Amino acid sequence: MKALTKAEEDIMQVLWLLEKANVKQIIEELPEPKPAYNTVSTVVRILESKGVVDYEKKGKGHIYFPVLKKTEYSNLSINKLVNNYFQGSFKSMVSFFMKKNEISLNELESVLKEINKNEKS
Repeated sequence: MKALTKAEEDIMQVLWLLEKANVKQIIEELPEPKPAYNTVSTVVRILESKGVVDYEKKGKGHIYFPVLKKTEYSNLSINKLVNNYFQGSFKSMVSFFMKKNEISLNELESVLKEINKNEKS
């Protein structure tokens, strides 16, 4: 899968939230300043060409919906981050966030509990 740009990710976030939407509904969910209709329409068509969005015809318009699940994209993004910035080591990533005080001990304990729970499954 090709990487998504910031604008594409913003639109995907809206589609993951709404599940189905036309361009007008997507724009309503985007923060100010609102992008132009044509801009959003173009980005949605790019997402469609990348195979992460599809549509169904409704009258003269289209209702768009995500094909790519948010969890799939999150996994790809995290793996890319770990591989590109932490030499493939989750341990290095966690250590980095601990050093930067971006993660508390309680959060780290919670992560470890989740890991242990998933290993037992």
